[in-house]
Amino acid sequence: MSASVRAGLRLSGAAVLALLCGLTTGSTAAEPVDVELVLAVDVSLSISPAELEIQRHGYAAALTNDNVLQAIADGTYGKIAVTYVEWAGTSWQRVIVPWTVIATRADAERVVAQLSAQPPNSARRTSISGALEFGSDLFAESGYQGTKRVIDISGDGPNNQGAPVNLVRDGVVRQGIVINGLPLMTRGGFSGVYDVNDLDRYYSDCVIGGPGAFMIPVNDWTQFPEAIRRKLVLELAGPASRQWAAEEADHPPVVLAQDKPVTDCQVGEKMWRNRNWMPDNR
Repeated sequence: MSASVRAGLRLSGAAVLALLCGLTTGSTAAEPVDVELVLAVDVSLSISPAELEIQRHGYAAALTNDNVLQAIADGTYGKIAVTYVEWAGTSWQRVIVPWTVIATRADAERVVAQLSAQPPNSARRTSISGALEFGSDLFAESGYQGTKRVIDISGDGPNNQGAPVNLVRDGVVRQGIVINGLPLMTRGGFSGVYDVNDLDRYYSDCVIGGPGAFMIPVNDWTQFPEAIRRKLVLELAGPASRQWAAEEADHPPVVLAQDKPVTDCQVGEKMWRNRNWMPDNR
């Protein structure tokens, strides 16, 4: 084989390699979206089966609400990526809806169909820290690039298993992720022995964090669908938007993250240790 032929083969091989590299790079490029949103929903045993259904229906109604869809459409890209996760103890997290783009009502209805495809399950204990760690890991595999990454976490009690929630919160926020909260102050479910009186303050001081982080308390299950709708609009619109101002004017209050926490962020763990003879229902 002549030197010129060998050189030509080397050039051809290099060209093929470059083409393959280009295809690989193009195929793995993250799709831009306005928000990457993890919906992390508490399904510990303290939430009754009926209340689990209220949660599912509330999220389904909110995702197809006109105001939510308008907030999505008003974004720079006009689309978000969302995943829906149910959680309980440190090792119990279930992805119910994998990462999915919502840009239109049809997209939102496909997410709702996945939510309705299987009934929710409950599990023991409450690990908000475990849910936050799991949620933060999901961003690495989303396949999307959001201008904002948000974990939207709901729960009816304090962290009582796993790493200290405020330390995990701080680590997640350092990754550039915002954590918003929906404390369920409903006093329902299997048992109320692990309830804390000021769950909203606990969420404000120990759970939520990041630029513009906020939480919306739910004091009765009848408020849940509206609270979910409001929270999604505010998350997608942002504090500087007219929609945020309108929501605040019509339905105060939204409680923002506190700069100086005063709540005992390990109150749930202490209650668990002091009442370890009680049923393992949280």
